[in-house]
Order: sequence, then C-alpha cells, then structure tokens
Amino acid sequence: MEETGGVSAYGAALAGGGFDFYKFIRQPQTIVRLLSWIFAIVVFACITTEGYINSTYSAETKCIFNQNDSACSYAVGVGVIAFLACVAFLVLDVYLPFMSNAQERKYAVMADLGFSGAWTFLWFVCFCLLANQWSHTHDVTGIPKDAAQATVTFSFFSIATWGILTYFALGRFRRGVNDVTIPTSTEPPQDLHSAYPPSYAPTPYAPTTYAPTTYTAYPGSMPDIQQPPFTPNLQPQGDAGYQPPSY
Repeated sequence: MEETGGVSAYGAALAGGGFDFYKFIRQPQTIVRLLSWIFAIVVFACITTEGYINSTYSAETKCIFNQNDSACSYAVGVGVIAFLACVAFLVLDVYLPFMSNAQERKYAVMADLGFSGAWTFLWFVCFCLLANQWSHTHDVTGIPKDAAQATVTFSFFSIATWGILTYFALGRFRRGVNDVTIPTSTEPPQDLHSAYPPSYAPTPYAPTTYAPTTYTAYPGSMPDIQQPPFTPNLQPQGDAGYQPPSY
C-alpha cells in the first residue's frame, strides 16, 4: 500500500491507522493486480471450456493449439496459479499496513517481488508457446477461433501486468527500511567557531601569585643550631702535621 507521507516502511504506513477501502482500491498496484486476476481467469477459462475438441473421426479430445495437450495444460496451470496468487497478494496488501515488524514486511515484499518476476517470465513463455502452436494449426475446422485468439491475447496482456507488478514490488523493496523515520528529540551539534552569545560574558582569567609559607618554631621547642658555612678542600684532621719525606 503506497503512502506519500507519515511514518512508513516498505511503501506502507506503520501500524496504528485504519483501513481505507476506497483508497486501497484506487491504488495503481491494486488496479493492476485486479487486471492480472481477470486476465488469468480469461486464459484458463477459455482453455477449460473451449480449448479441447474432438475431430470428426475420433472421440478423443485434443487441444485446439495444434493438438498439443502440453500447451493447453501449461496455460491452464500458469493461469490457475496466477489467479490464486492474485487473491493471496491482495489479502497481503490489505494486511501489510497492520504489520508492526519491518522484518515481516520485508519478507512479504520479497515474496511479492520474487513471484511477480517469476510469473512475468512464465507468462512470456506461455504466450510464445501458444502463439507458436496456433500458427502451426492448419486445420481450424470446428475450432473456436475466438477462444484461441483470446487466450493468446490475454497471455500477452498478462506479461505486461505482471511486469508492472514486479516494478511496483521492486520500488517498495528499494525504499525498504529507509522510509522508517522515528521522530527523536536531538540537539544540534555545538558550533565551536561561533562567537559567544550576547547574553553570555566569560569570566576573565586572573593569574594568582605564589607566596611561600614561612614556618616559625615555638620558643624552647628546638635548640637554635647554626650550621657552619661550606668550605671547600677540607684537610683531614688526623694527618694535619704529616710531611712527605725528601729523598
């Protein structure tokens, strides 16, 4: 479900809102999916009702596409599965906005993308197969041409619709969790290069001078001992009168 605003994830608004049927039914993705559903009905209904006939000389029914039963079976199989898948993905599109887990939405969108891409290719194969077999059908006596042509035509239309669904699913997948925006209260980073605001006056720095503390002793606590001054080249006291002998 496409949303243009608000908190969203994978193309759908986060859980908490109600379901608007008229808004859902007018979405391009819903319209294209409904067209794919109708085209699938036309393809397998034409084959199951008028796709098998028997010749004048045989009671066994054969496929109207060059009597190739495999072509008819393939078209019916692709059409029936496409019909069921359209119903399933329509329900998934309705349920997607109510998924609160972004991981679950991711898996749902990936399933839609993978299936739509695969069925675009399978419808292309179906169209090529039916068109080729119909071009090789020379005996068209008793064959309902309208049913055969409608089957080929709507197989071609199904390629376009499933291709568009693939494009829509790819767009939702690319947006992914980048659409999830959780409002938070964040403060802007401080601009270190801007001047102080007018109302703020910084305190001037005044350096202090160091004054050494003088300690005084109490009277009578310790004797006043005066150290003698330093005198270099002191002579040993015991050998003051020693004279070296002369030879």
